Amino acid sequence: MRKEVVLITGANGEMGHGLINHLAQQGRALIVAVDVQPLNDELRPACHRFLQGDILDKMLLGRLVAEYEIRAIYHLASILSTKAEYNPETAHLINVGGTLNLLQLAVEQSQWQGQPVKFMYPSSIATYGIPNLETKYQAGKVHEGQWLSPTTMYGCNKLYCEHLGRYYSTYFRQLAADRSHNLVDFRCIRFPGLISATTIPTGGTSDYASEMVHYAAQGQPYESFVRLDTQLPFMVMPDAVKSLLELENAPRAVLHQLIYNVTSFSVTAQQIQDVVLAEFPGAHITVQPHQARQSIVDSWPMDVDDSAARQDWGWQPSYDFEQAFKDYLIPSIRQHYAAQ
Repeated sequence: MRKEVVLITGANGEMGHGLINHLAQQGRALIVAVDVQPLNDELRPACHRFLQGDILDKMLLGRLVAEYEIRAIYHLASILSTKAEYNPETAHLINVGGTLNLLQLAVEQSQWQGQPVKFMYPSSIATYGIPNLETKYQAGKVHEGQWLSPTTMYGCNKLYCEHLGRYYSTYFRQLAADRSHNLVDFRCIRFPGLISATTIPTGGTSDYASEMVHYAAQGQPYESFVRLDTQLPFMVMPDAVKSLLELENAPRAVLHQLIYNVTSFSVTAQQIQDVVLAEFPGAHITVQPHQARQSIVDSWPMDVDDSAARQDWGWQPSYDFEQAFKDYLIPSIRQHYAAQ
């Protein structure tokens, strides 16, 4: 008999760490994890099985279809915004091609199980594209249907995959042999900048927020790649994991859309620097904006409207700005480097 599992791709990433640990603590389902890199030793006890491989490998995905009853898919694997700009073709292949493969896997599982498979998809603030700073400040909080003209390959990939999810969730069943139910229950969250204390940031355009703390905790100078007046919405990783789990657990009937903004707080790089310098008086932070990365950040909203998530499934972050840094990020990072 096939075992019922939850599939998590991109398991070694920042979000994968938090999600795997949380699901393991709940003990509600067996976890099958997939990543192109070997799984971190600390995560192995939490997983029923780990498969090292590529989400473009249909043979690997075929094994999953044959061996397991997959209840839900958390598709976290992707090439992030800054890295994607250096190799946009590869980013498109992985971010879009990999997502399409997993949506097809969900369809196969659904047809076999006779019920929809939940497909949890973390999208990004990168799906938005605002033409200039004046418009950005005028726009204020942006809701899900506004300014969808991304300026990066990563943003284009994420927006396209949102549309793929909408297609498979809403329209694909019309031509499928089994029309008794939707084959894919696609649920998507557009995340703001994400801040994690447990993993080193890699390849994200909003990484300056946590990099300031990581460098200060190590006593190393940090050069910010954005202006100090740069403002973005953020949330910490525990809240990101919380939002994914809450959306997955929400009854389909209460969800009035497939794609939801979530956020916790909106701050400038100056405000982040002020907190870091107060906690690490010896920290040395300079500013040298990177033209390409700065232009990407400038095209993203200064804040997002997450009222739909709050109304439909009760979204409420646990951390505001002060709690995020003083209660979560800074103590955790201090402890991490003190132990080394």
